[in-house]
Amino acid sequence: MAQGLIEVERKFVPGPGLEERLQELGGTLEHQVTFRDTYYDTPELGLMLSDHWLRQREGSGWELKCPGTGGVTGSHTKYLELTSEPAIVARLCEVLGSQGLGGGVAAVLGLLGLQEIASFVTTRSAWKLAFSGADGAKSLLRVDLDTADFGYAVGEVEALVHEEAQVPSALEKIHSLSSVLGLPAQETAPAKLIVYLQRFRPHDYQRLLQANSSRERP
Repeated sequence: MAQGLIEVERKFVPGPGLEERLQELGGTLEHQVTFRDTYYDTPELGLMLSDHWLRQREGSGWELKCPGTGGVTGSHTKYLELTSEPAIVARLCEVLGSQGLGGGVAAVLGLLGLQEIASFVTTRSAWKLAFSGADGAKSLLRVDLDTADFGYAVGEVEALVHEEAQVPSALEKIHSLSSVLGLPAQETAPAKLIVYLQRFRPHDYQRLLQANSSRERP
C-alpha cells in the first residue's frame, strides 16, 4: 500500500473562551478559511462501511482516509491519509473489488460506481501550537475550529506523524493538550459528515450506525 501520513486526532465540542486559552498557551492563529468538501461513495456505502472516506476539498484536491492500525483509541481516532491520486485509485480499487483501473480519481468515479454523498461549506479557524508532552519533546499540534454551513460546530486536535511508532507519543500530547484546554477526558463529538448524514440522509446514517455504532469517523 502506498504510504501516507498518519493522522491522529480528537474531536470535541468547542466551548466559550477556547481561542483565548490557545493564545495563553502560545498558540498562533495560522489562518481563517472557507472551503467546500464533497464526499463520494457507492449507493451501498461500500467505502464508508469499510471505514474509508473519499473527499474532494475545494482548492486542495482529493484525499482518502483509511483506517490506521488500531483505528480508535478511546476518544481519539487514527487514520492514514492518502493524497496521491494513483495511491487513492489503487486503494479504491482494492476496497471496491476492481482491478486494472488507472488515471486520476475523477476519471474512475463512474467506473467504480462512486457518486456524491454529501457536500457542504466549512469556515475554519486553524491554530498551531508547539506543545510538550511527558517526554519533554515539543511537537506541533493543530487545533481546527470548524463551523459548517448547516449549523454544526466542531473542534479537532490533530497531530500528523510518519510512522506507527510515533503514534503513542502523539496520543499522549493530544491528551495532555485536551486536559489543559479543559476538555472532558471522554468527551467525543461526531464529525461534520456524520452530522450531515444524520440530518439530510438519515437512511444512510442509520446504515452506518447499525454497521458499527462505536466507531468515530472523519
